[in-house]
Amino acid sequence: MSKSHTVVVIGGGAAGIATAASLLKRRPGLDIAIVEPADTHAYQPGWTMVGGGIFEPEVTRRPMASVMPRGVEWIRAAAKSFQPDDNQVTLEDGSTLRYEVLVVAPGIRLAWEKISGLEDTLGKNGVTSNYRYDLAPYTWELVQSITSGRAIFTQPPMPIKCAGAPQKAMYLSCDHWRREGMLDRIDVEFCNAGGVLFGVPDYVPALMSYVEKYDIGLRLGHNLVSVDGPAQQAVFKTEDGEVTRDFDMLHVVPPQVAPQFLADSPLAAESGFTDVDQHTLRHNRYDNVFGLGDGGSMPNAKTAAAARKQAPVVAVNVLQQLAGRGPKAGYDGYGSCPLTVERGKIVLAEFAYGGKLAPSFPTWLIDGTKAQRLSWMLKADALPWIYWNGMLKGREWLAGPGNMIAQ
Repeated sequence: MSKSHTVVVIGGGAAGIATAASLLKRRPGLDIAIVEPADTHAYQPGWTMVGGGIFEPEVTRRPMASVMPRGVEWIRAAAKSFQPDDNQVTLEDGSTLRYEVLVVAPGIRLAWEKISGLEDTLGKNGVTSNYRYDLAPYTWELVQSITSGRAIFTQPPMPIKCAGAPQKAMYLSCDHWRREGMLDRIDVEFCNAGGVLFGVPDYVPALMSYVEKYDIGLRLGHNLVSVDGPAQQAVFKTEDGEVTRDFDMLHVVPPQVAPQFLADSPLAAESGFTDVDQHTLRHNRYDNVFGLGDGGSMPNAKTAAAARKQAPVVAVNVLQQLAGRGPKAGYDGYGSCPLTVERGKIVLAEFAYGGKLAPSFPTWLIDGTKAQRLSWMLKADALPWIYWNGMLKGREWLAGPGNMIAQ
């Protein structure tokens, strides 16, 4: 069976829904189909707050049907392969979809299997992760129950979505233990596969002040490769060989890769992600294909805030393509990472390509290089509301269609 649509969007996550909504704001009635097998949609940035005991998990998830833009056809199936030379997508059930323009936004795959023994022990033996809806509550359970011992927080090699999330989990945990008077009895370690605490140097001093405040053992160049849950031991690969660490609590961030059906396709770059121009977000070989979100090859931070900025750019350029014209909107690499350093304070990292600072507010109101209470109010109160009621509805508050490109 074969069907045709003017625009086919692969993925009903933040990037896919926001793009469809932005397109319909500009051209009501446009024939759009969204391919998405899941029946729920999650506000994933909220899972850090669940793991810190601030949000209840239920507030981070809604039925997929409730966030689908009105007028879009939701195809509840998984994409299997792309045939861009034929303007076609094949679904898992063997049916095909033809398109005039394709938008690829399938997200990123959490590769839990790349860490030996991890899948068998997730959710028990003190092993948890805020990167899964069902595990974030276990993080908070562990944080409340641990009174002494060693707590290890890990970060794998890039790329990962929300590169600040591994630290957020750690800082919120440490803040709870400090408030309960137990921090001095808990040995906290941050085992990061990378060589720096955070990729944009301007934010490192504020973060380091909290590393020191919580007396966190910073172990750079430590990549988690295996976990023995029952023995509560974690093995890390370092420059000097493998190191085994005992733990009482282990918060794991899994390695992350492009979805396999994308990586195996003609649309993939060498990295496996959708091969697009980092500014126009148009495919480098197929003019009627666009990519955005965590599944794109752009060298930006993979965050929901980045997708919020990318969606209007793609919407404008898709309509340009349908009109037979070249792209005119550009994405500057904006990403945002609200780093929760304690309950009530956040370091609001906002930056564009090349690590250039890209604040949304004047520094007299919010100085992102410092931990501030106003940033916390933005993260805890404003951003979830903006996500559900703005971004997913095509309302582009503080997220216009980027820089216009000279024609």
